[in-house]
Amino acid sequence: LKIVLQRLGLGLITLFVVSLIIFVAILMLPGGFAEAILGQAATPETVAAFNKEIGLDQPAWLRYYNWIAGVLQGDFGTSYASRIGYRREVAEMLAPRAFNTLFLAGMTAVIAVPLSVGLGLLAALYRNTWFDRGINMISLVSISFPEFFIAYIAIVLLASPAFLNILPSLAKVEDDSTVLERIYRCSLPAITMTLVIVAHMMRMTRAAIINVLASPYVEMARLKGAKPWQIIIRHALPNAWAPIVTVVALNLAYLIVGVVVVEYVFTYPGMGKQMVDAVAARDVPVVQACALVFAATYIILNLIADVLGIVTNPRLLHPK
Repeated sequence: LKIVLQRLGLGLITLFVVSLIIFVAILMLPGGFAEAILGQAATPETVAAFNKEIGLDQPAWLRYYNWIAGVLQGDFGTSYASRIGYRREVAEMLAPRAFNTLFLAGMTAVIAVPLSVGLGLLAALYRNTWFDRGINMISLVSISFPEFFIAYIAIVLLASPAFLNILPSLAKVEDDSTVLERIYRCSLPAITMTLVIVAHMMRMTRAAIINVLASPYVEMARLKGAKPWQIIIRHALPNAWAPIVTVVALNLAYLIVGVVVVEYVFTYPGMGKQMVDAVAARDVPVVQACALVFAATYIILNLIADVLGIVTNPRLLHPK
């Protein structure tokens, strides 16, 4: 409990520092919302009056204080764009987008986690064979390529009329879309993100299992006549859970924040695409809210990874 509280306190401090970085980084963006809306022909007086209307004439420290105070009360502010038409809260705008992002991340996790753990076990079981070498080569290739490159390759192979053309190239979903329709339209983004994160988890699973296989109790199991798969499943895997669970949790954290590029490539209506659109429009409250939510999610999942690493490792759970 003491360690968990320490990690939680450190996470809150980290989140506070990240909020400062987010606020300062947005201040450093060239241009502004008034210039983006009014255009280059706007006079300085018109820009100043518009900034005063949306509250950008206040000092930076006061705007940061008002923003953090509102966030602590669950209020992320009002979108600048909504003030031109009708008032719309940022939390109201993010709710459906957050659901779409979590659906895509969850769909990817359901595919990637069992696949990576299974491939890691098989690679450890058939170590130094053609299967092991092939899986390692494919994983190194997938790690080397950035997300957008893998996304475009997937579009060409699976959505182009010149090749298979079995999946939609654009992941456009509506609020009233059925689950099956969402799964079908999210298939290409999920495949792309699976290829990005599965290599890390697979290689860590393989390394953890191989490390445990060098233990004396595994040698004893071999001498007793246990089959290779029995040794891995019954003896090696339970003692290798700590690093495997940690790397899975860290990759799931990356999965949540790594959807920005993938969502934009496939025009998926999630928080990542909304954040990119808000940056282009200089809609500061929306950018700040998306960045803070991503940061908080990453910190929370890192905390979960720490806790799971302690719980699954008896030497850390009982250091004496």
